[in-house]
Amino acid sequence: MSNAKVGNDDWATCSAKNTARLKYWAAAWVATTAIVAFGPKLVWDFAVFPTILGVFINLAVGFGMIVANKRYLQGLDEMHQKIFLDAGAFTLGVGLVCGISYEMLEDVKLISYEPEISHLIILMCLTMMVGMILGHRRYR
Repeated sequence: MSNAKVGNDDWATCSAKNTARLKYWAAAWVATTAIVAFGPKLVWDFAVFPTILGVFINLAVGFGMIVANKRYLQGLDEMHQKIFLDAGAFTLGVGLVCGISYEMLEDVKLISYEPEISHLIILMCLTMMVGMILGHRRYR
């Protein structure tokens, strides 16, 4: 009985570490994205070198976040992996179909503004959250 508890504690500890690692990488990526977005305007007056350096740092931190996300997913149990996979597949489909349709709206002159990637990111985040919530409800 104690072996099962130790194994469960090890899994919980590993899961907590993976979650914290992903949280830190995601926060770092958001911070570097903000620096790249606002630094040229507010800090270094559109100087080329700091902007390029910021973009490369943002890319490196972004790839670190991807690796942390992969590690986090590998540490989940099968049910949580399935929930994430289902929500991710739905999000990918919604993002692709809606993103292409949204872009075409401007091309065929149904909207007068240029589609923004931020709108698609918001849609995909909301889709992923709904997918995760519905998946957890389904397997409760």
